[in-house]
Amino acid sequence: MTVTEIVILVVQWGVPLLLAITLHEAGHAYAAKRLGDPTADDQGRVTLNPIKHIDPIGTIALPALLFFMKAPFLFGYARPVPVSYNLLRTLPRDIALVAAAGPAANILLIILSALAFNFAPMLPDGWQSPSPR
Repeated sequence: MTVTEIVILVVQWGVPLLLAITLHEAGHAYAAKRLGDPTADDQGRVTLNPIKHIDPIGTIALPALLFFMKAPFLFGYARPVPVSYNLLRTLPRDIALVAAAGPAANILLIILSALAFNFAPMLPDGWQSPSPR
């Protein structure tokens, strides 16, 4: 595998994965803050800085291990966002909203990505994207 193919692989897989994980966790943190719980904000987790959300095992080691083992799937996770439920204003509803905020951020990312791909130029004939395997 050439250096160019490695760079393309990182751009195609690493950047979107890091963005998805970061937006997911920031979504939970932002929702908790808006609903009355400042815990995640006090810890600096209401941010798009991926370093604040990376778990060394779940975000780096586990996906890398699965990738190099040529597993048929990749799996990973980020540091969970701390939420103090007793600080939320309307308990059953706010707990559900904080929980749904992460997947909602991922759905928004999917929609924006689909729109971006719709306007992106096509690959030249004969050029293939490198496979992650």
